[in-house]
Amino acid sequence: MKKILFLLVLSFSVAHSQEVGILKYKGGGDWYANPTSLPNLIQFTNQYVKTAIDSNIATVDPSSVDVFNYPILFLTGHGNIFFDNEDVENLRNYLISGGFIHISDNYGLDKYIRSELKKIFPKLTLEEIPLNHPIYNQTFKFPNGLPKIHEHDKKAPKGLGLFHKRRLVVFYDYESDLSDGWEDKAVHNNPEEIRLKALQMGANIIEYAFKN
Repeated sequence: MKKILFLLVLSFSVAHSQEVGILKYKGGGDWYANPTSLPNLIQFTNQYVKTAIDSNIATVDPSSVDVFNYPILFLTGHGNIFFDNEDVENLRNYLISGGFIHISDNYGLDKYIRSELKKIFPKLTLEEIPLNHPIYNQTFKFPNGLPKIHEHDKKAPKGLGLFHKRRLVVFYDYESDLSDGWEDKAVHNNPEEIRLKALQMGANIIEYAFKN
């Protein structure tokens, strides 16, 4: 029955509704990190990019057909992440049929997420996204690429991606901590300038996902 559902879903493109979802992954990592980040980003994006994103943010299991209801899914955390075979098949189908995943490394996720992405696309490798890519050139312009939001180990921030048939299907903000920058100001006490850059880049990611 599950296979039949997959085939039925794949007969349509991923829903073009203006909604976002959070991936609730296995492995024990804190998929629920940064609870104020997405509500703030949605409010900002609706105001400045003129989207109409539903403020009710769904939590979605990677193996559920519900992932196909969302043009963009967010994944973050600090620790272990694990996709089983069912998750892998479902997420691969979601991405190749028009879906998009934004991964925000909260520091500690990197060593786990790379191997899990390899399960989804064994032949693809994360590559640095060129500065002239549209994701840096939506409503807000980032000619120097991904902004640095939090400093942990003195490494430069990198926007990494997986491209399937030349379409960017996964955006991974590495050494940036974008989603921390979206949280309520009181959480991290980020300077307003830094917080604004994080929200602008996040809005660009959503805008790009909705268009592509």
